[in-house]
Amino acid sequence: MKILLTGANGYIGRRLLPILVMEGHDVTCLVRDKRRIDLEEDIQNKVSFVEADLLDRQALENIPKDVDAAYYLVHSMGSSSKKFHELEKETSTNFVEALNKTCCQQIIYLSGISNDEELSKHLKSRRNVEQILSEAEASLTVLRAAIIIGSGGASFEIIRDLVEKLPVMVAPKWLNTKCQPIAIRNVIYYMSHALLKEELFNKTFDIGGPDILTYKEMLMIFAESRGLKRKIITVPVLTPRLSSYWLHFVTSTSYKIASSLVDSMKNEVIVKNNDIQKVIPQELFSYKEAVELAFDRIAQNEVVSSWKDALASSKINTALMDFVKVPVHGCFVDKRSHNFERSKDEVLDNVWRLGGERGWYYWDFLWKVRGWMDKAVGGVGLRRGRRSPDQLVSGDALDFWRVLVADKQEGRLLLFAEMKLPGEAWLEFKYKENDDGVQTLTQTATFRPHGLAGRLYWYSIFIFHEFIFDGMLKRIINYDVETAKASV
Repeated sequence: MKILLTGANGYIGRRLLPILVMEGHDVTCLVRDKRRIDLEEDIQNKVSFVEADLLDRQALENIPKDVDAAYYLVHSMGSSSKKFHELEKETSTNFVEALNKTCCQQIIYLSGISNDEELSKHLKSRRNVEQILSEAEASLTVLRAAIIIGSGGASFEIIRDLVEKLPVMVAPKWLNTKCQPIAIRNVIYYMSHALLKEELFNKTFDIGGPDILTYKEMLMIFAESRGLKRKIITVPVLTPRLSSYWLHFVTSTSYKIASSLVDSMKNEVIVKNNDIQKVIPQELFSYKEAVELAFDRIAQNEVVSSWKDALASSKINTALMDFVKVPVHGCFVDKRSHNFERSKDEVLDNVWRLGGERGWYYWDFLWKVRGWMDKAVGGVGLRRGRRSPDQLVSGDALDFWRVLVADKQEGRLLLFAEMKLPGEAWLEFKYKENDDGVQTLTQTATFRPHGLAGRLYWYSIFIFHEFIFDGMLKRIINYDVETAKASV
């Protein structure tokens, strides 16, 4: 069966893709930039790509005409645009027009449970997309989910941040709203088994796990599963705006996503139509089981995808890899090199463990301060962390950086800043061994300022770079994992 998969490098799509390939389907991924997808060796040669932006009607002419089914896994909730609902309307309309020129028989769309009469802007937009997709010549199958629980998922990471960082929470009243969370494994099973099942054509189904819980109960169960004692006090005085700022500063989510989530949390998201179980029966994991499965994945370093992989900066939301070539002209550059005699692998292992729990090796508290400052002005901050403690691939989020190049064999790591800046910034690490066998690690910080503000910014932090960057490079070279463990 030939499948068209949109959102292939998103949280759901990245997990669905290998399942479809494993089941023998011929999958074509519709992506803006195929260089952003890092696939396992056993599937990378079994997948084809069409590079196109859903906002570009002409580019969509390149999608295959012989597709049997299509997954629509695109949304703009995290977009920097204030009119995300207009973006979602335009992209879904363009998608339908392009798909009508193919042989597609079915569209499968993952939406949100929206059974209330007064819906949030986010849920209204999802419902509007459902309506637009239903006008396609292909039959539409809509699966509506509430909170999806899985390693790397936005909801899971937000709950984790709240529980692990706040022993006592003074929380808004929406924590008493009921929802029906579902495990990511159950979602993927439904989606992969819904293909070309005629009994699902032109129908909408709610999907959820066996538990109906308030958000407060979800936090407490999460804490219990982690062996933590937590106290939650709900108050009615936190407005939606204050609640959004509360989530933004305490968790790794952006303010835009926090605002959309808070707006949606006024609506109960409970399954009303569970008929899909008659067509695609499966064992549904409880909320607690879903949390434990997620931590099993994290412990085994098997987090396949993360919501943080979505691009946060509108400056690079069309072609991330266009920034792989670091500019030279009109830039400020801080370049430092140190020779070393250690094993190349040991040093590069340290480079590949930058950020996250390991931190930035030198004067780490200043990096945290910079993260807090970024959060204060609506940036991503440091709380995004990293998907894996020791693996990096192109497209990964790394604190307030984005990984552009991660070539360990060649010894090159290139990061692009997604923090709020009056300009654009790159941080690059390069390994080199000369003809005499001398090994060198070079660290280069490049900043392309935007106007006078950018230049003033660079000069204001110049003195910090003088000792932070030099100390960081030396520490990366000399850092010893065993010594660090012994000193804890």
